[in-house]
Amino acid sequence: MIVRIAREGQSAAAAREVRVARWLARENVPAVRLVDVEQPVEADSRPVTFWAELPPQQHGSVEDVAELLARLHSLTTPAIEPGYLDPFVRVGERLHAATTIRDDDKQWLNALHSDLLAAWAERPAGVPGRAVHGDAWPGNIVRTAGGVLMMDLERFSVGLPEWDLVSTAVRAKTTGAVSAREYDRFCAVYGYDVTAWEGYPVLAHARELRMVTYAAQHTADNAEWKS
Repeated sequence: MIVRIAREGQSAAAAREVRVARWLARENVPAVRLVDVEQPVEADSRPVTFWAELPPQQHGSVEDVAELLARLHSLTTPAIEPGYLDPFVRVGERLHAATTIRDDDKQWLNALHSDLLAAWAERPAGVPGRAVHGDAWPGNIVRTAGGVLMMDLERFSVGLPEWDLVSTAVRAKTTGAVSAREYDRFCAVYGYDVTAWEGYPVLAHARELRMVTYAAQHTADNAEWKS
């Protein structure tokens, strides 16, 4: 068993994650499973959840990510109130708390954040809202001896399926972490290339901004990241 102890004040998020995990189990989507106990519980104002321990695992491939996303996005929108997708959750908080970003760079990033919020509000219509993982990359889609499964359900919501696809597209088109050949395989397995969608630049920039603020958050407390 894995016992997860969340931050104080995260009870609603923990309860949502429990609802999501139970829904995925009912839909037979390969994913982390809860232990069959009443949960979440609270300990000193911190929500606690209980999960079945996974066997030895490794990061999935981009094809694994595409396969599980196609399966997830084909499902009927769940009636479990997971909330609507917010690509900018915690971005403002991270920028405000960043101590390793110069003031002029932080000012530019805050302006970008505002511009992207406005662009998101006026985004082009995409595929109708579906269940989305929210942070779909090979570290959260893992391979075990029993097959591929989905983990880290913290950002699960209902929204544009394109958001789940943008993560791999940015890794291919912006950072180079995914090769052109791998990205072609990703699109072939999923059946769609999100970079061809007119709303791609908005979501891509939002994902890039999330990556920057995530790095800023961890750099402040991790000497290795500062180098």
